[in-house]
Amino acid sequence: MNGEEGTAEAPAGAERPGSAAAGTGRPAHGLPARAGGPAAGDPAPAGGPAREAVSGGGSPGEVPGRDPRGRRRVAAALMLGMALAALDGTIVSTAVPQIVGDLGGFSVFSWLFAGYLLAVTVTLPVYGKLSDTYGRKPVLITGIALFLLGSLLCAAAWNMAALIAFRVVQGLGGGAIQGTVQTIAADLYPLKERPKIQARLSTVWAVSAVAGPGVGGLLVAYADWRWIFLLNLPVGAFALWLLMRHLHEPGRGSAAPGRVDWPGALAVFATGALLITALVQGGIAWAWLSAPSLALFAAAALGVALVVLVERRAADPLIPGWVWRRRPIAAVNLALGALGLLMIAPSVFLPTYAQSVLGLGPVAAGFVLSVLMLSWPVTAALSNHVYTRIGFRDTSVLGIGAAALCLFAFPLLPYPGEAWQPALIMLLLGASLGFFQLPLIVGVQSTVGWSERGTTTASVLFCRQVGQSVGAALFGAVANATLAARLTGSAALPNGLDSVPEALEDPGTDADLLRRAVDAAVDHVYTGAAMAAVLALLVLLFVAPRRFPVIAEEPPLHPIE
Repeated sequence: MNGEEGTAEAPAGAERPGSAAAGTGRPAHGLPARAGGPAAGDPAPAGGPAREAVSGGGSPGEVPGRDPRGRRRVAAALMLGMALAALDGTIVSTAVPQIVGDLGGFSVFSWLFAGYLLAVTVTLPVYGKLSDTYGRKPVLITGIALFLLGSLLCAAAWNMAALIAFRVVQGLGGGAIQGTVQTIAADLYPLKERPKIQARLSTVWAVSAVAGPGVGGLLVAYADWRWIFLLNLPVGAFALWLLMRHLHEPGRGSAAPGRVDWPGALAVFATGALLITALVQGGIAWAWLSAPSLALFAAAALGVALVVLVERRAADPLIPGWVWRRRPIAAVNLALGALGLLMIAPSVFLPTYAQSVLGLGPVAAGFVLSVLMLSWPVTAALSNHVYTRIGFRDTSVLGIGAAALCLFAFPLLPYPGEAWQPALIMLLLGASLGFFQLPLIVGVQSTVGWSERGTTTASVLFCRQVGQSVGAALFGAVANATLAARLTGSAALPNGLDSVPEALEDPGTDADLLRRAVDAAVDHVYTGAAMAAVLALLVLLFVAPRRFPVIAEEPPLHPIE
């Protein structure tokens, strides 16, 4: 490859540029679609003309594609940003037993994830709109800075409420990192090379995620859980230095900047907070049919109606209507929403299962989870060999179908079982999800140009984060309800569910009763996750088009390396 081709070649199973695709709103006029242009019949997006980001030394506005070394350095910064997100999730999951042992709050520990994910969810579309309007660089730098501030505050937390609040601050930065890293990667590399950068990002994510549980286990075993947050500081600082030095973007032209839908963002945040509070606290702090529970669910329903009203009246809504009118984008949004939901089972509950049921230490429990992150990027890197032959959708169908089988198999494990049994299931689950997620992201990014790519990527990640936010709260409620039903009136828990960690370590309690209760709770969570995988499979089969309409692209930004 020598960089002479001006348009991306559509893979097998994808629509050729300019062809019609059912439900996309693109006419079969026989001409190649303009890179960065909106589909025919869709409203023109705000943010100016389709322009590509430039990396490398030089001033904004210079001719792109002159410094391959600059692109490599920007890619390194993107990988470090991905490492921040990967480390955060797996390290915190591994340290949950030690955190609640130190700060208390076992019945609300799922808020450590729900609060973070809620903040990421609400800010993703906001950052997507800002990156399309003002450029990727200021958004990503701001996000990393906020994430590092939140990490520093988390390390100083004095109780569970403070830690949850500071995790929300982390989430405000995490939304910028997750969306903008993927968008810049798509800006820098044309379709033919996009699997290369995605494979690199997936590899870094996997290495970080694999190292995260082990490092987290070592830190909580031999130092203190607060170091899991301090570890983010040097990684993030180096990423900031690389971005400020090597990422340069051309001007956005004279187009008026689009408006950011702040009322919509606040309405979504308030609605999500009400719903998550109802799910997390229901059946624990109050009965499901009590006045507080019913009031919160009613308020959340009113919040949904308010969100719809605000978004319909917004001049530039949080998630534009064209995102949902195009079948490829709508289907990927729904499918990755289900992915976010099902991923809560392994990422949040597996380490607790490994330590409480299998009796593993923090380090060993971390490695049971890490095998999921080990196989995922391997199959993701290989997925381009599959989707170039059978298409984006069919590759993802194979992946999510296999993932559903893996999740259904988890509740069939014997009690208490051996550590290799859940580890094997996680290895197969990661391999399955590698064939599911990456083809969808590459496919949907290839159906839009520069001026729509930030919004499209943000909408996809927004839906995935909505799934994670709801999943953290919903599965937390399922687990708490199962534990409460199994342990009601038990003398082993004089202080309720908050005393589960201490009771498991007390030789005078009925540890087998507690372990069986935790085992049943995690089994119920995995069954729910399997149903989410089935939902994603149905969406791909009945909503996603068989062929994704890949548009023509501008020439590559840099010579092929």
